[in-house]
Amino acid sequence: MQYPSRPEATVMLSQLHQLLDPATPGPRPRPGLWTYERALTQAGLAPVAGVDEAGRGACAGPLVIGAAILNPARRPPELADSKLLSPAQRERVYDSVTRLARAWSVVVIPAADVDRYGLHRMNIEGMRRALAQLQLDPGYVLTDGFAVPGLATPALAVWKGDQVSASVAAASVIAKVTRDRMMVQLEAQFPGYGFALHKGYCTAAHTRALQQLGPCAQHRFSYANVAAVAGHNVENSPLPAGENCER
Repeated sequence: MQYPSRPEATVMLSQLHQLLDPATPGPRPRPGLWTYERALTQAGLAPVAGVDEAGRGACAGPLVIGAAILNPARRPPELADSKLLSPAQRERVYDSVTRLARAWSVVVIPAADVDRYGLHRMNIEGMRRALAQLQLDPGYVLTDGFAVPGLATPALAVWKGDQVSASVAAASVIAKVTRDRMMVQLEAQFPGYGFALHKGYCTAAHTRALQQLGPCAQHRFSYANVAAVAGHNVENSPLPAGENCER
């Protein structure tokens, strides 16, 4: 196979990112899940690491960040954005990713740290930690949605990265499965909230339980819906009053 030169491949990657940018007018193509990784490898920037989080929109439980460097020759079957997979599929993909990946890591940020330091700051810090814990140094980093400043490695924030990058999709599965398992365990420690079912997100059942039982130690008191029940006045909350959490 004739690969393009590094400058040509770098231009190809830039054009691909521009086509996928939501600000670009007109219809946008949907690339294959390995398109970014292939372009970066052709540009001489392998290995490629993806990083993503789970639990950003939850009002209870930890924020979990996953990172992964995949082996293109050992592609995990069924790999996709974790939100598009069933729980059973996610478990299978998690097993495949952790078995076949060249390197992977996971970082857990407690709810108390989200309250103390802020959601976005902890998200960025968690991504830095996850990348630093990889046992293989990446040549390039792909992040989902927003940039992670201060990395020693060149990086690109990809719109809907978990849907268009295999590495980011793998990171999303690692983060999601790790967090879901933790929330099931927290249900045993804090019964009555339904953590095993809604995983700390603001479903109607969770809202009712929160109003009846009040918040527990795993709730994020910096979120407006939790603060309202706890009787706190929280300014600049990540979750405005009356807004539903998102997965």
